[in-house]
Amino acid sequence: MPLLSSDLQAIEKRQTNGDAVMLNQIHKSKKVVLVGDGAVGSSYAFSLIQSQIADELVVVDVAKDHAEGDVIDLEDVMPMAGPMGIRAGEYSDAKDADLVVITAGVPRKPGETRLDLVSKNARILESIVRTIVDSGFNGIFLVSANPVDILTTITQRISGFPRTRVIGTGTSLDSARLQVALANKFQVNLQDIDANILGEHGDSSFAAYDEATIRGRALRTVAMEKNITDDELDQIEVDVRKKGGKIIGLKGATFYGVAYGLTMLTRAILNNENMVVPVSAPLSGEYGLNDIYIGSPALINSRGIAKVIEEPLSADEKAQMIRSARQMAEVLMNA
Repeated sequence: MPLLSSDLQAIEKRQTNGDAVMLNQIHKSKKVVLVGDGAVGSSYAFSLIQSQIADELVVVDVAKDHAEGDVIDLEDVMPMAGPMGIRAGEYSDAKDADLVVITAGVPRKPGETRLDLVSKNARILESIVRTIVDSGFNGIFLVSANPVDILTTITQRISGFPRTRVIGTGTSLDSARLQVALANKFQVNLQDIDANILGEHGDSSFAAYDEATIRGRALRTVAMEKNITDDELDQIEVDVRKKGGKIIGLKGATFYGVAYGLTMLTRAILNNENMVVPVSAPLSGEYGLNDIYIGSPALINSRGIAKVIEEPLSADEKAQMIRSARQMAEVLMNA
């Protein structure tokens, strides 16, 4: 979603006057600590080396032998992709990191919802975040454990960090899945699609069709011209929502898409890219909601979430956003 030049100028001015520690990242080694070396974490590490974004990656996992083995395996990529410091480490290595990426947690099993994982992964997360904060870490948390919106909210509360410096992957993956499905349905290039999934990264998410465009034209107008019905669009939304579960049922886990999404967010943070993407964003009045992280477009740069961008939702879609937030709020009360 494009921003007005005045918006970017205001953001740049705040950056100039902002946290010197964050701004000085461009003048020093870019260090990432990855917590959780399962399928998502390992895929992210592989993607990060290929992308050559960071200077140093420290892999932390309770299964220390596995982390060490993964590091040794990943070293073999460097002669082909380029050099990057990589080693297995501990939570204490976060003390001078720019970014801590958390993928640790119990993965979703076939038939489970993401919300079923709350109690299990909230306990794991608390021990991780407290130890990392105690190390002296003063960077940005990037969370990709499920249920991601709730665990991102919990991470911010435990850490006490400014909400702009705690980010979840949110509906970035869901939106990518939607764009693939729409490109196939409308028989256009992926680059022609501008459409997002908003709300919870889970069963209460929804496709923001009323604001979506294809080649710059309203999606619903193009759908009418191509005789694509509302029922067909609704089915695409359902299929996108169920795609993660389908992958888990077929191969046991889903990891490539979210891992590359993490790499994309890492690049935006470490390179100060001012990238707009739907993430687990902290709401402060947007959509009439407060004090919760939920899938919404946001501007990401070296300060973390520089701006939450409120989509101009239709009345029906705004009601869906509110329902999604209320469902997560109820879960948070018992987390």
